[in-house]
Amino acid sequence: MDWVELAVETTSLGAEAVSALLVDAGALGTQIIDRADVPGPEALRMTWALMDEDLIRQMPEAVVVKAWFQTPEEAQQAADAVTRLKETADYDAGSLALSHSAIKDEAWAESWKSHFHPIQVGRFVIQPSWEAYAAKPGELVIDMDPGMAFGTGWHETTRLCLMLIERHYQGGRVLDVGTGSGILALAMGKLGAREVLAVDIDPGAVKAARDNAAKNGLEEAVRVVQGDLTQGVSGPFAFACANILADAIILLAPDLRPLMQEGGVFVASGIIADRGEDVERALARGGWRLVDRVQEGEWLAFAFGC
Repeated sequence: MDWVELAVETTSLGAEAVSALLVDAGALGTQIIDRADVPGPEALRMTWALMDEDLIRQMPEAVVVKAWFQTPEEAQQAADAVTRLKETADYDAGSLALSHSAIKDEAWAESWKSHFHPIQVGRFVIQPSWEAYAAKPGELVIDMDPGMAFGTGWHETTRLCLMLIERHYQGGRVLDVGTGSGILALAMGKLGAREVLAVDIDPGAVKAARDNAAKNGLEEAVRVVQGDLTQGVSGPFAFACANILADAIILLAPDLRPLMQEGGVFVASGIIADRGEDVERALARGGWRLVDRVQEGEWLAFAFGC
């Protein structure tokens, strides 16, 4: 069976939105190819990845989001949605230039694998299932497939979250808002959390997170539900995390605060650097106390206490 591959040129800032738009339009999978997602020398002092040395040279100069569709009609509908995004985006989404190609089923399956290799962030090692990796003492291996592009550890925001989780999680009940692939919830489970509630509004993300929890033997510890932020969620929680956008974090924080136990920690990521002060001010007004702040490239993550 042939698939239709749709490639969209965008920016690091626009890649997640374009990926989500393509999934909503019917894509069976997406792949974000962004040179900024490959850890640079500064990041590699804290993280490393087992990758081909010429990986960056093989990647396109522009950020590209690829998506795969079963029919040309579905691909055209997605292309039309991208064209509309040019007129409505209130951020730099890049050229949004489009290209189509036919691709064999076998090639589509293999295309997932070329840019995903084990990556380590602190004690965590994120391992695609097709890669063999022998864990060293003390390492916490998270076994997962990229699948739909909901988070694999390659993006700066995910790495920053994992760093802060390792630093600040001291046990207790956990809430992961906007769980995506479930990678942060799985990290909590690997650290010993016995009760993790992972929430996402996207049913595709919920399925991916449940599958990844089962793959890691954490289905008893990690419960994944479909929901909108904290609606219908009951506390208390000792720890919470959210790798979402700045505006969503500002919206989430007041409702999350009453769900946290005294001394709880909230790790927030997905924040572009020039929105960092907005997030800090908003959470300070809501009674949160800044505990930690990390940055990689143009992305920030915070740990707040209550």
